[in-house]
Amino acid sequence: MAGGTWESTNRPVLPGLYMNFQAAAASAIQGGDRGTVVVLVKGNWGPEQQFVEIGSETAINSIFSGDSDNGATAYSSLYLALLGSPKKLLAYRLADDTAKKSSVTLKAEDVAVLKLDAQYTGTRGNGFTATVQPSITDSTKKELRLYEGTRLLRSYVSTAGTAADFAAQINADEDNTYVVASVVGNGGVPSDVATAAFSGGASGNAGLVNADYIAAQEALEGENFDVLALDFAADSALLQSFAAWVKRVRSEGKLITAVVGGSAADDISAKAATTAATRSLALNYEGIVNVGTGVRIGTTDYSSAQTSAYVAGLIAGQRLNESTTYHVAPFDDVTRRWTRSEQEQAVKNGVFIFFNDGRQVKALRGVNSLVIPGAGQNNAWKKIRSIRVMDAINTDLQQAAEDSYIGKVNNTEEGRLALIGAMKEYLTQLAQSSVIEASGFDVILDPAYYGESPVLKPEADQVFLQWNVKLTDVMEQLFGTFYVQ
Repeated sequence: MAGGTWESTNRPVLPGLYMNFQAAAASAIQGGDRGTVVVLVKGNWGPEQQFVEIGSETAINSIFSGDSDNGATAYSSLYLALLGSPKKLLAYRLADDTAKKSSVTLKAEDVAVLKLDAQYTGTRGNGFTATVQPSITDSTKKELRLYEGTRLLRSYVSTAGTAADFAAQINADEDNTYVVASVVGNGGVPSDVATAAFSGGASGNAGLVNADYIAAQEALEGENFDVLALDFAADSALLQSFAAWVKRVRSEGKLITAVVGGSAADDISAKAATTAATRSLALNYEGIVNVGTGVRIGTTDYSSAQTSAYVAGLIAGQRLNESTTYHVAPFDDVTRRWTRSEQEQAVKNGVFIFFNDGRQVKALRGVNSLVIPGAGQNNAWKKIRSIRVMDAINTDLQQAAEDSYIGKVNNTEEGRLALIGAMKEYLTQLAQSSVIEASGFDVILDPAYYGESPVLKPEADQVFLQWNVKLTDVMEQLFGTFYVQ
């Protein structure tokens, strides 16, 4: 799907819808009320380098396990993302080359006959055990049981009791998400064993480096999603790499937003506000949100980097006519309460923070990391809501153009009028949803390319449009004067 931005001196080659948003002609769209979040995680179990959909806390535990040993972040990050209520949550597990599957080999006397390998790499598999004993219900048959701790995972009964029979049953079991079986040598009948422990499993978390996260960008580029969160406080080099990547893919039409944060130590430091502001200034981009405060749920503290997963879910889960400003969060407190002056600096310096108003924890203001607007931008580019609206109109109009106009409608006056009419109808729907102002919006042929004396002349297969739209916003500052008689 070709698309992205364009320049009059460097027009794109591929067919597609190319849009520039200038401050005088900001556009908005109702692009669907929910979005998809991807969180990069580390785990002690689960598929590696695959996008796995997570729909509940139960799914986190069953697919990735719920522990945080060995630096695993899957449970905490995905749990926080779910609290934000995105339409869809995808997990992508990273692991280094030390990641290994646990296994156990069952024997007949002293000869190996059946090998059981954990389905995924990670230390969780080291908690599996297998037993081979006569069946409780029929002593003429053999039963192989799989346990995790004291919890029975699966049970298989065989009349012959051979390794081949057990392997066939295990591998054909659609509900078996734990082990893969293979016959060793000529096979045979496994001897009875009360407890055969799996071992050798390694998670591959400790050796992950920036290059592993950078390598994941290629996979991310091929996946459809809206918001991305990292699972840890990345250093400046990795943040800059992701910033450059986000800028590139956005310029090519993949309009994603990345959410990042800092370490727990930075969050509670006396210099927390300055550190977070410095991070935003270094990023300074409307497609990246920088979280500055850690949060607390019960007795558990989460760093601002971990909290970025919640913010990602929140951004994706909101309708376009909603804002994250003053959104009530499901937290009990923040790990450090910023002063009034620090909060003011956060708003000015592109830092997304949470505050405790004495009753609830709320998001302060829905800002991204853009501190200094670039050419053709104004302060609207600093708002998460404004960027989501602009991204949505770009994405939806590009899709509509591809489905109904590009390569299908003749580039005549009638064809261009039909395209403009469809765009106006689309904006009317946005206005009815209060995403844009109801009066004053318009779609016209760009005067720079059409009219009696155009500055530039379009090619026969090119159409240049101009949107004139005023974005709506929520009330964020109320001013009143109180008169006492």
